[in-house]
Amino acid sequence: MSPLPTSTRRALTAVSADGSRIHVEVYGSEGRPAVVLAHGWTCSTRFWSAQTAGLAAEQRVIVYDQRGHGRTAFPGPGACTADTLADDLEAVLAATLAPGERAVFAGHSMGGMAIMAAARRPGFREHAAAVLLCSTGSSGLVAESLVLPLRAGRVRTRLTRAVLGSRAPLGPVTALSRRILRYATMGPATAPERVARCARIVHACGRRARVAWSHVLDTLDLDAYVRELRVPTAVLVGTADRMTPPVHARALAAALPDCTGLTVLPGVGHMTPVEAPEAVTGAIRALVVAYLDADVRGGEVRACAVDDRTADTRTAEVGAATADVTTTEDVA
Repeated sequence: MSPLPTSTRRALTAVSADGSRIHVEVYGSEGRPAVVLAHGWTCSTRFWSAQTAGLAAEQRVIVYDQRGHGRTAFPGPGACTADTLADDLEAVLAATLAPGERAVFAGHSMGGMAIMAAARRPGFREHAAAVLLCSTGSSGLVAESLVLPLRAGRVRTRLTRAVLGSRAPLGPVTALSRRILRYATMGPATAPERVARCARIVHACGRRARVAWSHVLDTLDLDAYVRELRVPTAVLVGTADRMTPPVHARALAAALPDCTGLTVLPGVGHMTPVEAPEAVTGAIRALVVAYLDADVRGGEVRACAVDDRTADTRTAEVGAATADVTTTEDVA
């Protein structure tokens, strides 16, 4: 993986609706197409390092730490809700984008949920050109989880809730903890260095934030918000994802008003931006080319609903960017 382009890094603080201070980092030069990346549960801006390194030469990449993660303080469990996910994203946009400036958004896991939660917000709608929903879901997250190898039902749901919401400290990264993390969140063939990197990121998340957000994810229901996400949206998932298995991706693809395609990564688990960085970066870049480049060149601003390109054509373009490691399913 290429190192982060630290020479172009700019750190700033966005202030959310409740006064929470959100750590933000911006890579790349002003005037380039903007990409906004939202990480998932127990992760941080570091989770997007491969995408930041791969995109910052041509795009302006905006990453931020969700509250209680990375360099963003944990304000307390009562301040962790689906609404505050949307509040924080809107605050980041207000702090980094000019009025009317459009961006491509990519959200992994809880980051995708932040994007869905913001779908009705004026601040999000003003800036959204296209979206990538990566290894995420909108509801039924605990019930559909495959982390425990048990038959679906109340017993598995109850035990999964206990595991994901455990207050036990994660402790230092060890050989055993890496094996557990690989089983729960990554594909069986994931390179050891990528497992180790994910383990360092996940273990750095504080226990109080991890537990508080697990309770939010347990009861999350954003199904109605998915239908309000009215910009071109690509969906990506790995076949070995136990946290948000492909059933969620297929439900999102079917419910989205303008789904550009569902990309499935064989053998890849939940941590797709780290496990398959080329595929995820390629999917983001394809959305930039399709929906932002004309804006930056000074061309006519594209509408959210694209009239001159069919969904099949857009699916093929996103799939072509990752054809070496993906299969692209038709969306009914």
